[in-house]
Amino acid sequence: MIRAAGTALLTLIGLATSAAAQGVLVAPHAVVIDHRTRSAAITLYNPGSEPAEVTIATFFGYPVTDSTGDFELATPTAPGALPSAAGWVEAYPRRTVIGPLERQTVRLLARTPNGLADGEYWTRIMITATGGRAPVVVDSAPAGIQVGLNLEVRTIIPLQYRKGSVTTGAQLERPRVTRVGDSLLVRARMVRQGNAAFVGTARGTLVDAGNRVVGSFSVPLAVYTEIDPRFTLSVAGLPAGRYRLVLELTAERADLPPEQILKASPSSTDVDVVLP
Repeated sequence: MIRAAGTALLTLIGLATSAAAQGVLVAPHAVVIDHRTRSAAITLYNPGSEPAEVTIATFFGYPVTDSTGDFELATPTAPGALPSAAGWVEAYPRRTVIGPLERQTVRLLARTPNGLADGEYWTRIMITATGGRAPVVVDSAPAGIQVGLNLEVRTIIPLQYRKGSVTTGAQLERPRVTRVGDSLLVRARMVRQGNAAFVGTARGTLVDAGNRVVGSFSVPLAVYTEIDPRFTLSVAGLPAGRYRLVLELTAERADLPPEQILKASPSSTDVDVVLP
């Protein structure tokens, strides 16, 4: 498992305070390939002052939630019946050196197996950038001796390959709400429908007895199989009484182009909440 947040995961090896200057920027941060074109491209940009050695690789992974509702990336070595594209999506070039303030285009080509069934197939693209050294302060180091760490920054983005008829949706179960201090912790199981991942946004709205909105949250997410995420909503300063929490899933994402999002009917549910 790899801990994840949102649609991209950064794994920093070295000093986090210096890593941002050593990595490469990746655009877009999610890729969709259609079976008719079987290719796509990503752009890498080195904003640093030193060359960056970059390696591009693929592996199978998809987001899940742990027992506390936090997101992490499941990375089974054998996907089994899950629709993996990791074995037949390739990057060209796989290795490159990007100079300071330079850009590099990387082509992603799909060499699909014969008889590939309609549906959506998943893989993750891992871009690993190395270069530069981060200084480390060591009190016991002799005068004139400098100690540093080599830096490696990994950026992981999702890729979805779609062939033929693809449909999606998410079944939303009634939320469970727990009061913790000045917040409500909201958990809700979501199960994907259709043959493609549901990519969208979860929105929660807390309304009072007069149907006035007194709190809300909006979180982008993706349901590849099923998840049981945790959301937090502040209730600080709200008077005691009865409220209603409305939770809605919509196939919309502000951070992704609309053409990448599969259409799906919205789903919603609600639950009464009593604040003591």
